[in-house]
Amino acid sequence: MTPGTLGLAALFVLVWASAFNAARIVALEWPPITALALRFAVGVPLLVAAAWLLRARLPARGDLPRIAAMGAFGMGGYLACAWAASAMIPSGLVALLSATAPLFVALGERLVFGRRLAPQAWAGLALGWAGVATLGLPRAAAGLEAAAMGGIALALAGALSQAGGLLAFAPARGRLDPWMSNLGQTAVAALVVTPLAFALEASPAAAPGWVAVVALAWSVVVVGLGGYALYFVLLRRMPPSSAAALQLLAPPVAALLGWAMLGETLRLTDLAGGAVTLAGLTLLLRAPR
Repeated sequence: MTPGTLGLAALFVLVWASAFNAARIVALEWPPITALALRFAVGVPLLVAAAWLLRARLPARGDLPRIAAMGAFGMGGYLACAWAASAMIPSGLVALLSATAPLFVALGERLVFGRRLAPQAWAGLALGWAGVATLGLPRAAAGLEAAAMGGIALALAGALSQAGGLLAFAPARGRLDPWMSNLGQTAVAALVVTPLAFALEASPAAAPGWVAVVALAWSVVVVGLGGYALYFVLLRRMPPSSAAALQLLAPPVAALLGWAMLGETLRLTDLAGGAVTLAGLTLLLRAPR
């Protein structure tokens, strides 16, 4: 890996991790799903402009349902759960729990599609779920508040939703223009999340502070555009498995940013469980297919 690619990879991890911290800042001041709907509403025209400038090719008609499924579940459902969880539990914990999506994907491939898993993949699954148990069970035994339990459940539900979207989208992944795919997914996510915001949340009682506004703008521009742009560049410079593995570095970085910027603390069992989960995910991603 060249120094330039290494620098881009480090920048991508930092940007990707910061998405969870930005969501936490916004969710503490705004109704989270309402803020997410606004994020999508602002992001769609920006992605339209990016797709037009880059002359992104339109998807085939047969791929539209897969884009819609990824937008509804892999982006809309996942982020709605993650942002709602961010109002209840630390951003580092949301990031760690959200990273379990590949575990659900592997289970879905085995249970739904009957794909045989290599022994290394089974070991990764077992290790990953042991890590999740290490994250959750000590907290439950200590007597968590309902809000904290709800946050953990929402973060895991978001990971499950993302996995469902990924399973539906996977057959079309290699043949779609990434910018047009991102645009379609964001538009569908906006259509899913906006009604949820009206149905589940009241209007904000007051205008958010400037820090929350900056965090939302960061989420739209730096994460939504810059993060994906960096990922697409990295996909051209390194194997897809290596680029995907970079996302596993986001949870510990998010936890570190949450501690440094937001004063968040994680328990030792959170850190241990996160390390075990990430080790399991690494085994799973490196398993032969």
